Amino acid sequence: MNDVTVIGAGPIGLAIAWRCASRGMRVSVVDDGRRGAAHASAGMLGPVAEAYFGEEPLTRLLVESAKRWPAFAAELGEDVGYRTDGTLIVALTGDDYAEAERLWTYQRDLGLRVEKVRPRDVEPLLSPRVRGGAFTDDHQVDPRRLVPALRRAALAAGTKIGRHRENAGSTVIAAGCGSAALTGLPVRPVKGQILRLRAPDGRPPGFRHVIRGYADGRHVYLVPRLDGEVVVGATVEERTDTLVTAGAVLDLLRAAADLVPDLVEYELAEAIAGHRPGTPDNMPILGFHGPGTVVATGHHRHGVVLTPVTADLIADLIETGEPDPMLAPFTPARFT
Repeated sequence: MNDVTVIGAGPIGLAIAWRCASRGMRVSVVDDGRRGAAHASAGMLGPVAEAYFGEEPLTRLLVESAKRWPAFAAELGEDVGYRTDGTLIVALTGDDYAEAERLWTYQRDLGLRVEKVRPRDVEPLLSPRVRGGAFTDDHQVDPRRLVPALRRAALAAGTKIGRHRENAGSTVIAAGCGSAALTGLPVRPVKGQILRLRAPDGRPPGFRHVIRGYADGRHVYLVPRLDGEVVVGATVEERTDTLVTAGAVLDLLRAAADLVPDLVEYELAEAIAGHRPGTPDNMPILGFHGPGTVVATGHHRHGVVLTPVTADLIADLIETGEPDPMLAPFTPARFT
């Protein structure tokens, strides 16, 4: 039996622990009790909308992980807010539309499905000023439901979770931004500010698709939840503080209201800042990092969508000692 210690109790760490314990390994998770990036995450599962120029290996991994999400969510056996309504990408101005269409062309050239639509035919609450849009089959999940569900699944499979290391054997570093101090790898904090709005009277929001918008040069996303919440995000800042700034709130709300004017009547329920674990090439770091040590970190803004495939690949690596070919572009060796 393999002994495995996972350092980090976010979605990645807990999912790896769950997969390893389910295979009969003796697993412990070191949890420092602090909230990680997932607490401030919107939970978009966007392999298509997140496909960006020059990131083809990452896009392939995102697509593969998104394929695994339906079975992954079903196996958890809990309501984690997994929804398959799809994502509407919209552009407010002519310049916004030109920028969006350039990316859509690139995404279609990769074989991804991006279908042009009349945005207000899909979501009537959108502003009549919206210039155009496209639809993708990207999904969503609620990270604030996902993390407790993964914790319960890991515990049910026999994982021990605590503040201190219990096992010898293999170590998995899945500590997000904290991974840099543990490994020496170039994982840095990328600040993101995000808002949560609540529909009047607690009713569901007036739109059901995730909306990703280009709004007069500003990028914004709106993620509706069935409980009446709308997540609005997010800034991308090379900063280490967690201050919520008036300027960021203003920019996010202005862009959101430009796309869906009704949002000005919603309650501002929360404004929060967190840190995504970024890397120099914006790709995760996955694989062996010295004898007995495996890293699974640096997922940046893709941690939630990449949770299933990361957990499977790392569990396979620990069990067999042989890296799957999918791990090749993400090896720690590219930085050492």
